[in-house]
Amino acid sequence: MNTPRNALTLPTDVAQLRIGFIGAGRLGQALAWSLAQAGLKVVAVSSMLPEHAHAHALAAPIEACVCMAPQAVVEACDLVFVTTPDSVIGATCDSLTWHPGQAVVHCSGVTEVGVLAHALEQGASIAGFHPMQTFGDPHAAAKSLPGCTITVEAGQPELMQLLLALVQQLRCVPNRLPAGMRGRYHAAAGYTSQFINALFDQAVRLWQTWGATEEEALRALLPLAQGTLSAIQSAGVARGMPGPVSRGDLSSIDKHLGAIAPMGPEMLDFYRTLCSVTVPLARQAGGIDEAQAQKFIDLLKA
Repeated sequence: MNTPRNALTLPTDVAQLRIGFIGAGRLGQALAWSLAQAGLKVVAVSSMLPEHAHAHALAAPIEACVCMAPQAVVEACDLVFVTTPDSVIGATCDSLTWHPGQAVVHCSGVTEVGVLAHALEQGASIAGFHPMQTFGDPHAAAKSLPGCTITVEAGQPELMQLLLALVQQLRCVPNRLPAGMRGRYHAAAGYTSQFINALFDQAVRLWQTWGATEEEALRALLPLAQGTLSAIQSAGVARGMPGPVSRGDLSSIDKHLGAIAPMGPEMLDFYRTLCSVTVPLARQAGGIDEAQAQKFIDLLKA
């Protein structure tokens, strides 16, 4: 019986997989080190940069991991992680010759798996494997990876099961993503990661108007934010929301608007937009009724 062209022919035991990385930046380093520490065989790495410094940095802590050319990584490995910048994942994949039976996986949160179509056409299986973690410092990221969510996407059940086994080996939590959802998924992560920085920027700017420094503002505001996160964790998004809107305090919001107005229309509009989003949350939590909600909406539009 003939084996289907894109059928996986990988070891059933993930500990026997020969794993390689093409792209040796911060994410690649952290993931490779984590896989090796979990007892998996990371055997080959290639950097797309001429000096290969990142590849040597990735390989150095891993026993028997060798730096080699990208095509050599493809030939040496059962499972190849393409951990280049998002903008060159497709070009990197297209520049290489893949073979049936192996798996090619990118680690981008927002790029669709279809960008690996060239590998699929040559008989390889393709997938996405995105750790929901920040990778500013790969050493810190590797230490904090256990317990994080890893989003996996694969069209083949066999490859999905293999990726789920890797997630389990890393002591992480799996999130299965349907095809075509990566843009929404990545945007959702942005709300709770870099958008927090924008919120803190606005709050710090207000503190600075009376001479406080950013350090002083953060010393006061970070525990407040951590308290809110704890409330969300225990009570959910709506019921875990604090603040004037949640308790029907229209007067405080009116005072906020008056205090922020001299800061300019941009900051005022930003506050109005954010505050408007909290009104249905307060309604959902039962903190205000429909009439009170309308009063908040009218005030914010005025």
